[in-house]
Amino acid sequence: MTAFNAVRFRVKPGRDQDFVDAHRNVSWPGLKHSHMIKTGEHTYCIIAEWPDMETLAKARPNMIATLNSFRDTLEDLGNGLGVTDAVAGQVVLTLK
Repeated sequence: MTAFNAVRFRVKPGRDQDFVDAHRNVSWPGLKHSHMIKTGEHTYCIIAEWPDMETLAKARPNMIATLNSFRDTLEDLGNGLGVTDAVAGQVVLTLK
């Protein structure tokens, strides 16, 4: 069953382009689609579609490697979150 993950980020001032560029050639095994959304000044969300939760889980080491390549561009989100706020799950309803 199709799965999605969403990750929220806050980028340090002056580092937005570095953050965006770090994602230009992302190649995570099994990824169907991914979208980067600018949600505010220096804030972004990435939403990715996967065939299923197993494929998403297997790609996590690759996603973490990507994160490590631009981690220095990120600000801590506070409240114990660190530099990312990530969630994932299976699709339970599709709307058109």
